[in-house]
Amino acid sequence: MAATPDTVHWRGVHHLALVTADMDATVRFWHGVLDARLIATIGVPAFKHYFFEIAPGNSVAFFQYSGQHLETFAKPAGVPYEHASQFDHLSMHLPDEDALLRLRDRLKSHGCEVTDVIDHGFMRSIYFSDPNGIALEASWWTLDPTGRPVDFADDRLFADADPVPAVRELREKGALDHTVETQLVDAIIQDIYNTTGSKPEV
Repeated sequence: MAATPDTVHWRGVHHLALVTADMDATVRFWHGVLDARLIATIGVPAFKHYFFEIAPGNSVAFFQYSGQHLETFAKPAGVPYEHASQFDHLSMHLPDEDALLRLRDRLKSHGCEVTDVIDHGFMRSIYFSDPNGIALEASWWTLDPTGRPVDFADDRLFADADPVPAVRELREKGALDHTVETQLVDAIIQDIYNTTGSKPEV
């Protein structure tokens, strides 16, 4: 239900952007274990940005930054941790360009700073922040890769010219050679790579 008469027409979460230090393992877990299909990739010198479908129109996405050390950690849900760098931004789903422009104008009318429309090829977006400093995005699919068969050879969606091995397996064989195992976490585990150089036993 809309909060005001001039509704924004949200369609759910376009994508939740998280951060990974290992995109290959991320593909093997999200696509191979969770069955959240890999539907699009972006690869530029500064980062990789991969998208996994969780429902028609809705996705979870991950960044892997190039040449940028991240202090890795694991934490249980609901436990605060001041160095929680797993989250990057939340993108909310809009139906079309008109809705995107109307939201941009609405934000400006309320004195909120907002970017111009950014064209990412298969989606178009604006960026802004909430009062807590949380990075927000509103997006619409110009080429919606959700809710339809995936073509890993479609360069409009799979634009990373140097994909991780898991993506090459999907493109060449249509399946992953292997997946990854995970463990439950019952306490915050920090500085995993700094302290030991490898993931500790949980």
